[in-house]
Formats: sequence, structure tokens, C-alpha cells
Amino acid sequence: MTWSNWAGTAKATPQRVHRPRSAAEIAEVVAGIAEAGHRVRAWGSGHSFTAIAAADCDALDLTAWTGIERADLETQQVTVRSGTTLRTLNAALDALGLAMTNLGDIDAQTIAGAISTGTHGTGARFGGISTQIVALELVLADGSLVRCSADERPELFHAARVGLGALGVISTVTLQCEQSFVLSAQERPEPLEQVLEGFDDNAANNDHFEFYWFPYGTKALVKRNNRLPVDAERKPLSRLRQFVDYELTENVAFGGLCRLGRAVPKLVRPLGAFASQVSSPREYSDLSHRVFVTHRGVRFVESEYAVPRESVLDVLAELRTVVPRLKDPVAFPVEVRVAAADDIWLSTANGRDSAYIAIHQFLGMPYREYFAAFENVVGQVGGRPHWGKMHDLDASVLRTRYPHFDDFLRVRKECDPAGTFANTYLDRVLGSV
Repeated sequence: MTWSNWAGTAKATPQRVHRPRSAAEIAEVVAGIAEAGHRVRAWGSGHSFTAIAAADCDALDLTAWTGIERADLETQQVTVRSGTTLRTLNAALDALGLAMTNLGDIDAQTIAGAISTGTHGTGARFGGISTQIVALELVLADGSLVRCSADERPELFHAARVGLGALGVISTVTLQCEQSFVLSAQERPEPLEQVLEGFDDNAANNDHFEFYWFPYGTKALVKRNNRLPVDAERKPLSRLRQFVDYELTENVAFGGLCRLGRAVPKLVRPLGAFASQVSSPREYSDLSHRVFVTHRGVRFVESEYAVPRESVLDVLAELRTVVPRLKDPVAFPVEVRVAAADDIWLSTANGRDSAYIAIHQFLGMPYREYFAAFENVVGQVGGRPHWGKMHDLDASVLRTRYPHFDDFLRVRKECDPAGTFANTYLDRVLGSV
């Protein structure tokens, strides 16, 4: 069979696909692959834009290894199997009266895939999903099942919370959850200059703040989500409003504009300016995961970098000078988010409060000049690429961006001395074992 990721930017034809249904089966499969001298990659949902999950030899399909293994309602800690998608996990947590502290806006990823690539949401006081991990169980290259936490094999824990699938196959993830809560959402278009001027205040004064800049427009779509107790009154959007705003406007209509722009590139600029003006304001509240997550039906390619918080406005100013000079126009908006510093070795927020700038292009439209220019701009401030988003950096450059890069490689060598879990992407970003 041929595997492809969501955006179609990576494909692979593995020689064998294994579908284990237990931790013991994962261990047995991995040990056999290692003994044969082959390489293996675990599949999530294929939502990364890079070839991080591509397997040319053996693939491990974990779609049958799902669900919550145990939940402690007193400590609010939940252990979940690695093949479980965030969508399924959120529903299961909801039934327990629990929630994840922070999420991104897509829930199609498996929990293992999300943490392995450093998936994050937004919020100046909150870290990425990996900061919510209490413990991990992994199958190493010799087939052994090991547990790590802050107290048990702490170096492995520092590495494996954003491990790129390079250390072993994650079997279970134990998360520190919290009581269910409500998010009050305010979404509306605002003048871009006003948004930039108030960026620091908005990031500081809202629990979860982000905005979308439409490159040829004068407005940005601003999203402010603030936390309320679970017993707060919920005022969700009606089914009709959800359908009109999200399905018709943000998917069907926006997708139509993008297809028109792809067919007639000279229309992209006026269509982009139009799109920045027509977003309608909305305010609503609901359980957190129903507000964090948004359905994305229009396919695109994406590059995202984390930059030091203090440099984000300078980076955006430079990017605004770059876009008008591009040969090919940009059909998609730029997303800007924030996150707190953490201590995870390969986390994009390691050691510094960060802002995330994500650029996109509609699938099938030229993007390489745009992405290369963006990479050059963020590189000037030590930008770190999201491990699941498109970039051209290799180990020699990434070593200069991560203080614990060589610590990670040392732990990798201990866990996987023969490179059983390597693939072409890891050979580039980490170097050969």
C-alpha cells in the first residue's frame, strides 16, 4: 500500500505494515524488526506536513491501539493509548468531567503524533500539549517496554515528550488533566495595525489569544478565548450559525475563492483583500474542546516557526515587506499565536517564551519562494521550525537553535543504537545514528 499524509506532501510505500493491538504486540513487532536490521516508523493520522512518519521498510499502524487505559479522578491523571486521536480523547475526557488544559485548533492527530511533533495551542501562560505529560511508556529498539517521568528515567522523559518518534514507539501517555471548563470566545475582524499595536496587551490579558493576518487586506481576524468555570452558562452558536460560519463561509466559500485564485492568480490579491473584510464577528461559549477545535476542510501546505516573543512584531514587519515582492501571490492567511517557555529538550518553546508564526498556501499553488523567504526572516532571530510543518533545516543548523540538541542525540543513541526508528526525515534533522 502507499501511505500519504493529509496534505499529500509526503508519500511512502512500506514493505510491511504491522497492526498491533497491545503493548506486548508492539514490543514483539519492534524486536523482530530490529533483529532483522530493518527500520520502522509508527503511523499517527498523517497530519504532519513533513515526511516525519514516512516508512519505506516497516510501518507500525496503531489505529487498533486506542482508548483510555485508566483514569484517576482524584489526581485528574489519565493514561491513554498512543493511537487515540485527540478528537476521541476529548470526548472520553468530557464523559469523565475532565479536559486538557490547552489544545490546538485541529483534533485529527493521534496523541502520540501530537506530542512527538510538538503540537501546541495558544496562550502566554500555557505550554504545548507535551507540557501536560506526567509519564510515558515506550517500546525501545530491543523490544523492552520502559516508563519515564520526571522522577523515573528523567533524561528520557526530557527527550521523549517531544521525541520525533526517534527514541522508541510510544505505547501510553499519562496526562495531567483538569476539571472540565468553559471557554468564552470572541472572534472578530479588527484593523491589522491596531492588532499589532495591542499584541502584547492582548496576549497578556486573554487566556488564549491568536490572530490571522490576510496578506493583502487591512484587517486581521482576532480570536480571544477566556476560561470560565464548568458551571458557567454556555451560549454555543446555533447549529445554523455553525453551519453558515464554519462550513459555508470558512470552508465552502473560502475554498471556492482559493480555487478561483489558483486558476487565475491575478485575482488572489483582490480576493484576499475581500476575504479580510467579510469575516463576521461572533461571541459564544461552550466546553473547552468545542471552542479550541475548528474543522478545516480546505487543504493547504504549511510552515511554522517559533520565535522569541520579543521579536514577533519585527518578524511580522519583515514578512509584510516580503509578501508583496513574491512572484506568486499568497492565498492563505498567516496565523500568529503565543506559548510559555518549557524545559522539554526539543520543544520549540524550550527555554524561552515564544510566538508562533504559521504561513500557509492553498494546495496546488506555488509556495517554495514564499516558504524560503519566511525561513530566512525567522532564521535571523533563531526561529525553530515546528517538527510537523515544512522546513529545510538540517542537524547542523538545528544544533545551534536547541541548547539540548546533543543531549537528545545522546539519549537517542542509548535507546536506539542501530537507528531502528530512523527514516530520511530524521536522518536530515537529527543526523545518522
